[in-house]
Amino acid sequence: MPERRTVALVTLGCARNEVDSEELAGRLEADGWQLVEDAADADVAVVNTCGFVEAAKKDSVDALLEANDLKDHGRTQAVVAVGCMAERYGKELAEALPEADGVLGFDDYADISDRLQTILNGGIHAAHTPRDRRKLLPISPVERQEAGTQVAIPGHGPLDLPEGVAPASGPRAPLRRRLDGAPVASVKLASGCDRRCSFCAIPSFRGSFISRRPGDVLNETRWLAEQGVKEIMLVSENNTSYGKDLGDIRLLESLLPELADVDGIERVRVSYLQPAEMRPGLIDVLTSTPKIAPYFDLSFQHSAPGVLRAMRRFGDTDAFLQLLDTIRGKAPEAGVRSNFIVGFPGETAADLAELERFLNGARLDAIGVFGYSDEEGTEAATYDGKLDEEVVAERLARVSRLAEELVSQRAEERVGETVRVLVESVDAQEGVYGRAAHQAPETDGQVLLTNGEGLTIGRMVEAKVVGTEGVDLVAEPLTGSLAWSEEAGR
Repeated sequence: MPERRTVALVTLGCARNEVDSEELAGRLEADGWQLVEDAADADVAVVNTCGFVEAAKKDSVDALLEANDLKDHGRTQAVVAVGCMAERYGKELAEALPEADGVLGFDDYADISDRLQTILNGGIHAAHTPRDRRKLLPISPVERQEAGTQVAIPGHGPLDLPEGVAPASGPRAPLRRRLDGAPVASVKLASGCDRRCSFCAIPSFRGSFISRRPGDVLNETRWLAEQGVKEIMLVSENNTSYGKDLGDIRLLESLLPELADVDGIERVRVSYLQPAEMRPGLIDVLTSTPKIAPYFDLSFQHSAPGVLRAMRRFGDTDAFLQLLDTIRGKAPEAGVRSNFIVGFPGETAADLAELERFLNGARLDAIGVFGYSDEEGTEAATYDGKLDEEVVAERLARVSRLAEELVSQRAEERVGETVRVLVESVDAQEGVYGRAAHQAPETDGQVLLTNGEGLTIGRMVEAKVVGTEGVDLVAEPLTGSLAWSEEAGR
């Protein structure tokens, strides 16, 4: 019997890429490939790249070069690039990086097994020619659903495995294979974006906004629950637009309670919300529905009106603070995080001071700060008024220091609160760590549980916050919660 072909998936970038990798893993396993964790043990190393900003692109190139080194002293015979950077640059990436044996775009995902086999056999699959994926779907959102079935959209794979392949868990198993055993998993709510932020290139290579149907999202969530997942995080480029192409812009408000009712799911988290698209009904659902985390990942980017208009965005400091007051008026414990760009073309000292005024008043739990740099193909790259790199670096350092102080202060405000913590790691030396409702995976800090003996990964525990370590919390499990957790885990 011939030895099975082996493949490893190396994933960089955001949670959306993680979902895409698991779809690719499902397709490959369904076609007989053996998935291995270490690229050194694989015939083919597939690197799912990120193409968002320069630092992410550099990380992607480094990962491809590292995988290529394995060909000299390991089992690896081929290295293949997929993902956003591969989609965005195609032939250009293939020519600049001959170490990659293949550069595959989104259109290749449905035939990923054949593509890898061709490359493994020494054949050549021509790198694709990049195109503006916004032009592949109708301009009108309501006309996209039918057209979307004819366009490759990663993470929107069919809900049933190919004919003749046994599903992992009943007929509703999605074309997805989990690549880790973590108790949290992302579920793609939609793909693409219709916004035209002047600094962002994502819509050009991810395409226009298209929602997944609610039944698909529900079935995938049920399947994940059967795999032991306790928390799902809904991801897309813009979750507040969910349902507009399905004829119901308020569809998320009705879907969330259904997801919370799925057996086995203890927490549902919604990521990436646009402040300008927040509506009272959505705030109500996010702050009052059991098992829905009162968590607001709001994409503010700045708060000075002039900078926001140049970014092709909306709002200002006072409007944003009012939005936060509304949220906390309904759920005082709500978690809020956001990212900001400093040094945008034309940003004045007064604009920076306005951003600092917002940050000081916002009481955010987590803050990401980035210095502006030109992104190829974006409107902002053509703007006048570019700031010197030294000025951008100084402003980045200044706002980053402020952000670090403010999130530490916000963490200290939570001392004395009771939080529900999903246990994610248990180590005899390091201790027991998990996340509370205001903490998303990998971005917002974590909770160290004291006296966590007997706790296991995947348990949901109530704990009292007794201290902080920067943005992280230290919490003591409540006695009654431990007993409840023991019962829930049976």
